Amino acid sequence: MTYPFLGRLRVIESSAFIAAPLAGLTLAQFGADVIRVDMIGGGIDYARMPRMPHPRGQGRSLYWTGLNKGKRSVAVDLRRPEGRELIQALATAPGPDAGVLLTNIGTPWLAHEMLAARRPDLISCTIQGNGDGSTAVDYTVNCATGYPAVTGGGSREHPVNHVLPAWDIACAYQAAFAVLAAVDHRRRGGQGAELKLALSDMAFGMLSHLGVLAEAELLGQERPSIGNHLYGAFGRDFGTADGGRIMVAAISAGQWKALVACCGIAEPVDALQQRLGLDFADEAQRFEARDAIAELVEPWFAARTQQAAEAALEQYKVCWGRYGTVCEALAGDARASLANPVFERIDTPGIGAHLAAGAAVRATCMEREATSPAALLGTHTDEVLHEVLGLSGAAIGRLHDARLVAGPQRDPTVADPVAP
Repeated sequence: MTYPFLGRLRVIESSAFIAAPLAGLTLAQFGADVIRVDMIGGGIDYARMPRMPHPRGQGRSLYWTGLNKGKRSVAVDLRRPEGRELIQALATAPGPDAGVLLTNIGTPWLAHEMLAARRPDLISCTIQGNGDGSTAVDYTVNCATGYPAVTGGGSREHPVNHVLPAWDIACAYQAAFAVLAAVDHRRRGGQGAELKLALSDMAFGMLSHLGVLAEAELLGQERPSIGNHLYGAFGRDFGTADGGRIMVAAISAGQWKALVACCGIAEPVDALQQRLGLDFADEAQRFEARDAIAELVEPWFAARTQQAAEAALEQYKVCWGRYGTVCEALAGDARASLANPVFERIDTPGIGAHLAAGAAVRATCMEREATSPAALLGTHTDEVLHEVLGLSGAAIGRLHDARLVAGPQRDPTVADPVAP
């Protein structure tokens, strides 16, 4: 579901993988008209796993369709100069709410200076791997941040990669915000902007924001590898009598008091403080004694079923969460269901009906609008060429005849392999 905050803003997106498509999705969720342009037959990420079953192994990608909801789709032969000219024309089309390009594909024919020669107030946002233009993806950036050495009990010799593309996600939201900031600047002063955002800058910048770089520079220390313990306070996972697993966090004073009261460990906690010479009112000292505190908490969970433990945690207002799988969340967590207004059911071509998320923000000032499913490649080719470039039906027909553009019938997930 989306909100029409951005009204008529039109964004041309030429992208692949996560960061740029997610930035475009974010803009679309707030009402922008995001027009995604792809090579006829799809780009390098169009068939990325997971995919729907298909007799020829060409089922639609659930990954791609998830990141491209709410966008219009134009399919063009980007290998030919005439096809590239069409995309350049779309990106530089006139209008106060047009002239915005979002990309992470560093092709010379989409360079800012080339497009700005046609429209001086162009706004382009290019997402890069590294700031020098060299290639990088989330995994090859994350390995240099130090996090794999402290994730899941990892070390420098045996690093552990986490599976969430955190830097791609952060980069996407930064890119969407940067585009809107540049649009606002242009509306007030008429100036365009060339925006470049490197995945590695996002990652190392975040290390700075979170104090990790300063910790290494000023204190001369590396962040320790502590398994599932919460850094800087008390928090850890605990097993229940029936095999469940629950995470608890006691960061604030109130959360700590709630956990102690729930587990009935006030006296042993006081004794532990005295023995260690610590004051657990200070979260840092709770962190110092984390293993000893865990030994007091662990028997409480081990003596109870997951249901009984969760009921008590709720009663005492402890900050807790249940470990589970995605299938378990889908089956039983209201936060990932139609009970949550963030979600709706959509019918995606080539996939069918399924649960899908709209904007995570809940705005009280307007009604949510339905999310459009990810279109088949080229679904809006004719519509966009006529609406944005003013091409006639005959002119568009000639482009089809020359196989410069395509409609949805040439999407490889639906096309007849023997068709011309």
